[in-house]
Amino acid sequence: MTEHVLPHHFESADQAYQSSKLGLFLFLATEILMFGGLFVAYIVNRALYPEMFREASHHLNVMMGGINTVVLICSSFTMAMAVNSTRLNKNLQAQKMLLLTLFFAACFIVIKYFEYTHKIHEGLLPGGLFKYAGTHHPKMQLYFSLYFLMTGLHGIHVFAGMCLIFWVYLKSRRGDLGESYYTPVELVGLFWHLVDLIWIYLFPLLYLIG
Repeated sequence: MTEHVLPHHFESADQAYQSSKLGLFLFLATEILMFGGLFVAYIVNRALYPEMFREASHHLNVMMGGINTVVLICSSFTMAMAVNSTRLNKNLQAQKMLLLTLFFAACFIVIKYFEYTHKIHEGLLPGGLFKYAGTHHPKMQLYFSLYFLMTGLHGIHVFAGMCLIFWVYLKSRRGDLGESYYTPVELVGLFWHLVDLIWIYLFPLLYLIG
């Protein structure tokens, strides 16, 4: 393993580790606040238009949403295994777990692509782009505005997480990570778990509550 050089502005490795975790937790708090605002917008509009939300939710593919939920849960497990393997200095196993996490994340993106293309084909689009003629609710575009905003923003986070996981994988391949220094993989793992947790809330709100 390549020896990690402690940045000069930290007094000890433990201080650097704790500072990194604190910075990440502050960042994750802002993420929760951002998605929390969207959840509040969903709750308020659902209370205003319950019948429209019920009808609109039936246009979502529960099977695809359910598969994506299982896929992300599996990715959280493999990410946790990657962190644990790195701590135990089992770098080869950690790299395999990181690649598996990337595979599950890619599956999520591909399934979401097919969901989006179906919505586009049907005209179930946000705002003024809404072209679906099979509804009597003039506000249905509001539901799909929330749907695309919430799932699209979540999808951006999935892609960002994939980039971070690949970066950590490369660091592991170079021998930069191990039992004495595993901060990057642990912090990326925490970010990935938040991304998964947000989907755990999005899935029942958008797909199941009808």
